[in-house]
Amino acid sequence: MAEAKSRVVLITGASGGIGAVMTAALLADGHSVAALDRNPDTLKKLSAAHDAPRLFPIVADVEDAAACAAAVEKTVAHFGRIDGLVNNAGIGMSAIRPDAETRHPQADELTAGIWDRFFAINVRAPLLLTGAALPHMRKAKWGRIVNNTTSYQTMHRVLPYGATKAALESMSAVWARQFEGSGITVNVLVPGGPTDTPFISDAAGWDRGKMLRPAIMGPPLRWIVSEAASAFSGRRITAMDWDAALAPAEAARKASRDIGWPELVAPSWWS
Repeated sequence: MAEAKSRVVLITGASGGIGAVMTAALLADGHSVAALDRNPDTLKKLSAAHDAPRLFPIVADVEDAAACAAAVEKTVAHFGRIDGLVNNAGIGMSAIRPDAETRHPQADELTAGIWDRFFAINVRAPLLLTGAALPHMRKAKWGRIVNNTTSYQTMHRVLPYGATKAALESMSAVWARQFEGSGITVNVLVPGGPTDTPFISDAAGWDRGKMLRPAIMGPPLRWIVSEAASAFSGRRITAMDWDAALAPAEAARKASRDIGWPELVAPSWWS
């Protein structure tokens, strides 16, 4: 799907398994990418793999609030603008202990420090990055915000990761409504299940052969960022359901649903 107009997109967690795939997909379509990651070694490998002037590496940790605003500033200073933001960086259960993906921590194991760190990275960072990018997108009357949350099963079963992603899901739904008519779209893109990346420790015990491949995230992201997706907002795409045999707009329709929990909507005096 060749892109008629090149855009500038900031991707966080850009040199990890999913982030690297999304970076490559956007570069392949002629976009410029500000690739943010806290790991300088994997960021160097990403840069070497593409050797493209349209790739601008930013070494930063989104847990640092100041680094979030600075990342947007650096993107605009380097490319002259920012058109898209992919909030992909995150902290997962393996950061608590290697087997926490499957042997979930109980309430008495979750300290204030663990809770705060998860929310700083998975919730506060997307908020700050979106807030910093928003004035630029409003001025241009064009923007794409893409948030990587998680499956509903994880939201219901795993703390604190599930709670942080439920918060990001809620934020995405609110922003999609707030930005209606502005030219800025907000969508959620998730793989659809455990994905074979270092984000999940081998100690989780899952068969990596049965995990989803990170590559599935590329095609839907290319569609979301495209000019053709200007009316596509407030949706959650499950990448594993993307049918490459279909036209992108039809694939997006079939692989998506409304952000949030529309089945919980009931008549209310304040709605």
